[in-house]
Amino acid sequence: MKPHPKIIDRILGALRESQTVCVVGHIRPDGDCVGSQLALTLALRGEGKRVVCWNEDPIPQKYRFLDPDGLIEKPKPDLSFDCVISTDAASLERLGKRVGESISQRKLLINIDHHASNRRFGDMDWVSSRQPSTGELIYRLLRAARWPITPRIADCLFTAVSTDTGSFQYPSTLPATLHIAGELVARGANLAKICDEVYQSFPLPRARLLKRVYSRFRLTAKDRIAYFWLKQADFARTGAESADSEGLIDHIRAIDPVVVACVFEEVGPETTRVSLRSKSDKVDVNEIAAQFGGGGHAAAAGARIEGTPLATQRRVIAAIKLALKRAG
Repeated sequence: MKPHPKIIDRILGALRESQTVCVVGHIRPDGDCVGSQLALTLALRGEGKRVVCWNEDPIPQKYRFLDPDGLIEKPKPDLSFDCVISTDAASLERLGKRVGESISQRKLLINIDHHASNRRFGDMDWVSSRQPSTGELIYRLLRAARWPITPRIADCLFTAVSTDTGSFQYPSTLPATLHIAGELVARGANLAKICDEVYQSFPLPRARLLKRVYSRFRLTAKDRIAYFWLKQADFARTGAESADSEGLIDHIRAIDPVVVACVFEEVGPETTRVSLRSKSDKVDVNEIAAQFGGGGHAAAAGARIEGTPLATQRRVIAAIKLALKRAG
């Protein structure tokens, strides 16, 4: 087996000494978050640890097949842990207020993540921004520990790796990513079921939401910027949930002239959640998001911005235009 970073040995040493563990993930969990949380929870339980798995928000419908037993729960107050492990979250705030309050009674906080914008908020931080998913980091951790990767764990990790690489289409995908995916299939990952649940089964409200996206998206900067708004009224009229908006940005990102795609999602009267995607290695949307207190990756990032919707749109579009101008 190839040598691994020393931080893995430190993490495994801490886990061996811990009996009570809490695995947490970020709000609005995506496939990488859900898959990483569940895989680590199952592996630790397999080693005889008492483990709870918490997320402030519910699992999106398309990932619920990974958690038939309902392992992921809402945070509960007044519990203490030997160790809390944060997966796929770039900051303590991304875990959510309730999770943050509920994990305050802990001896150790381990932060495992792959976001370049990670704030190193743990007592132990394993942050590897070169890796396209946190799922790959969890896989490497389990392999280094020589813990069994069961078919169910393989399902979780394959989903994590696949979704955060855009089904292995994003330029962040590495040769090692494809090797790990193959290893997971060899260990029992049900490729047909995962592809059906994640990529080929969408609720009707999401289709209605997508219809509104196609009819309302806008282009600017010589068609190099595509953007659209998701208002609370859009969710109410289509019957969609906020989780149904995941992946909608990829539909406008795929337009040929577009370099940067942007989604503005209304959270409150003067609060907007902004998601950014870049198709050019010369335009780093993580740097754009950082201007507004957010972060992520060079090709995918986001931020939560206070201000009127129009002012927010103007500021973000102006920042994207400036980045395009600098890229040439």
